[in-house]
Formats: sequence, C-alpha cells, structure tokens
Amino acid sequence: MSSDFGYPAIAQFTSFRAAPIMMKTVQPLAQLPAPKAHVLLGHSSYFSKDPLQFLCECAQQYGDMVPLRLGFSQACFVSDPSLMMEVLRERTIFTKNTPGWRAIRTLVGTGLLGSDGDFWARQRQLTQPIFHHQRIMAYGSLMVKATEHLLDRWQDGTVRDVHQDMMRLTLDVVMQTLLGVDLAAQEAQAIAHALDVSMQWFAQQQKQGFLLPNNFPLPLTQRYFAAIRKMDDLVYQLVRQRRANQQDTGDLLSMLLQVKDETDGSQMSDRQLRDELTTLVLAGHETTANALAWTWMLLAQHPEVEAQLHHELDTVLQGRSPTVGDIPNLPITQNILKESMRLYPPVVLIARSASQPYVLKGHEIPQNCVMLMSPWVMHRSDRYFDDPTAFKPQRWEQDFEKQLPKGVYIPFGEGPRICIGKGFAQMEATLMLATLAQHYQLRLAPGQTVQPQPSITLRPKHGLRMTLQARSH
Repeated sequence: MSSDFGYPAIAQFTSFRAAPIMMKTVQPLAQLPAPKAHVLLGHSSYFSKDPLQFLCECAQQYGDMVPLRLGFSQACFVSDPSLMMEVLRERTIFTKNTPGWRAIRTLVGTGLLGSDGDFWARQRQLTQPIFHHQRIMAYGSLMVKATEHLLDRWQDGTVRDVHQDMMRLTLDVVMQTLLGVDLAAQEAQAIAHALDVSMQWFAQQQKQGFLLPNNFPLPLTQRYFAAIRKMDDLVYQLVRQRRANQQDTGDLLSMLLQVKDETDGSQMSDRQLRDELTTLVLAGHETTANALAWTWMLLAQHPEVEAQLHHELDTVLQGRSPTVGDIPNLPITQNILKESMRLYPPVVLIARSASQPYVLKGHEIPQNCVMLMSPWVMHRSDRYFDDPTAFKPQRWEQDFEKQLPKGVYIPFGEGPRICIGKGFAQMEATLMLATLAQHYQLRLAPGQTVQPQPSITLRPKHGLRMTLQARSH
C-alpha cells in the first residue's frame, strides 16, 4: 500500500497488531523473525522507499522486536511500549550515537536534542528554568498577537500554502520569545532558510540510508552547509552583542546568558548558546507548525469535528481574542490537537545505539545495534486505539491519555528526555488554532496530493494548499 494520500480520495492509513513472542532464555537477536534482506543493502532499500509503511508492516507481521540490517548497521525495531520505555530509560547504555543523530548534530550540535550523558544532564539543568510554567504563560499574549498579524494578511476566497503560513507564524513567535528579534530581521530569515534546507538534506540522507558521509559533496549537501554557516555567523553576532550590552530583554536568550552552573558557577560558552538556540528554534518552530498544518487538513476532511470546534470557540470566546486563562475551557480544541498529533506525530522515528551488549526481552542486543522506535507506528496500533486510523478527537475525553501505558502516545517523546518545551508548544498550538478558527474555515484545494515527508520532523512534502473561507458570525 502506498503512503501517499490525496484529496478528495484519501487512502486508508496503516495500523497493526503485533503478535507477542515468548522467550525464556537469552537468545541471539538474529533468531527472531524478520523480513527478507537484500544481500548488500539489507533492509535499507525498503526502509528508504517508505519508512512508515515498512515499519508498520514489520510490527504487524514479525512482532514486538524485529532484527533489521540497514546498510552496514545492525538494527532492531521495537514496538512494545514497555520495551521502548526500557530502552529510553537506559540512557547511559542506549545513546544517540547513530548515523541519523550524527547527521542531525551538523545542525543542532550538542544542544539538548543532540547531546548525551553528563553533558546533556548539565545542559538540561541549566536550561530548565527558562521553561518554568509562569514564564511560559507570559508569552501567551505575544503568541495571539502574532497570529492576529497573520489574520491581517488572510483574505476570504484566496488559496494559500497553509503549511508555509504556519511555519512563518511559529517562526515569528520563536524569534520574538527566544531571540527578541522580528521575523523580518536578517537573523530570522537566515535561520528559516537553514532549517528548510536542513529538512530537505536530512530527508535525502535518510533515503540513502545514511550510507554516504555527511560531507559528501552532493549539491544539496553543499547548499546545506553553506546555509548553516550563514546562520551561525548571524547567531554568533547576536550572542556577542547581547554579551556586550548585558541588557535583559526578557527573551529566552537573555535568560540563557544569565544561568550559572550550581556547582562551579560557570556559564554557557558561545558555542553552547548557539547549539541550544538552534535546538530550541527547531523544536519550537518546526514541530508546532507541522502539527497545526496537519490539523487544518484533518478539520477540512471532517466538517462535523470542525463544527464542534467552532461551537466551542463561539461559546467560550464570544468573538474576543483567546487568552491563556481560556485554555482550560477549550477541551475540544485541545483534544483536536491531541488527535492530530496522534495521526501525524511531529517526530515519527526515535533512534538509539547500544553502547554495550544488553539483554532485552530475552534477546541479546549487540553493541552498536541501532534501536528504532516509532511514534507513528505506536499511535496507529489497534492494541490501544479503537479504529486507529480514524480522526476521533472525542477519544481523548475522560482522561483517556492517562489510561494508556507509558510509551504508547509519545508526540513529545517519553522518559528522561521528554521534550523540555512541551508546555510551550501545547499552549502555542491551542492559542493559534483558537485565534484562526474563530475567523476562518479552511478547505483543501483540489488537484493536490498531500504526502507526509518523514525527515527530522513530519512535514507535508509538497506543502498544503487550502482555500480560506471567512466565517460569518
């Protein structure tokens, strides 16, 4: 089955039910059932062609642990939540020393996303205060104002690439909250370009199975590193200016410049600041924009859910702009976003590498084995979700999320490394959706194929063209 899906005819999404495998003694991983591998490439050709479909089929046909070979790397795909949580908890054994993570580090360096071990723990401790609940709440009005500026550019009846609109909107917010700069600033444009090229480059690397060196002189690779260099020059310049004037502008960069290690009083170096800023821009910009874009697509395909959303917004807000205080009174809005991120999780693949041999469910994981886990596969499992490929926001009522085993619903990751900006992203997406949906309903423009592109994040590959229809109140 192809993973492509279009409008109005939408292909059925893949779900799975994995068969349990019972083992009593430690056995080699290779003894487990697995799909047939190519002599030279292993499973790389199947994986690179359609990784989401391939992993769903692995879980469906071969069980909770599936041994794979990706190029020259031995791998194991895990789709049992308890086993996934074990891998994620054992972070000194299962590290981010994988080909994919080495590629991502060319963008984010050793920020929170790309680092491991004691260095990661130190950076997490230093960064945690900037995401204090009260501090995040203070950014609510800024998020709404940025969204209203987008509304000023929207016009009834026009067709827009809504994914691009959401990207610009979330970048505007992250630039203001993180760096205190306007979206039109040179720094913002350089960062946006670098992130856009990086998604294309990482998707290419993934398609090639990470078999080529990161610096292999392909045209896209050369454009990618040129964009990174330009972004770095501007970020370092901004950091040096802030260090020189020592002005607290109230943004996250100001706070990062002030934090000190409790043990030795040291502060972050310029390189550490660069890596954390790039990580936070990527995490706070890409993921929320993609979540909103997929949400608009789903709402257009399900007008009955859209009607429920409009009724809630009209009843609670009565035409005024939303505030942070309104969020607890917008359960339908929040459940729509939860369900959207279930079907289209911001990150579809989680990878770790075994730094030493390890026994998992009675099977020996060899050193350097790449452990693969997929929120996409877990979120579409009929073990845990009734009618798993259907868009049903009502499934999240009555604290359904708390009834799920840990490791099943993981749009923000899980374990010790759960996304530090989870609260920021949830608030941002809720306020933006509420602000825009009060005034417009969106309809998919005909003649397009909407295809998910699994890269560092999950984007619509060719954008998302939608017709704006102003709501009459």
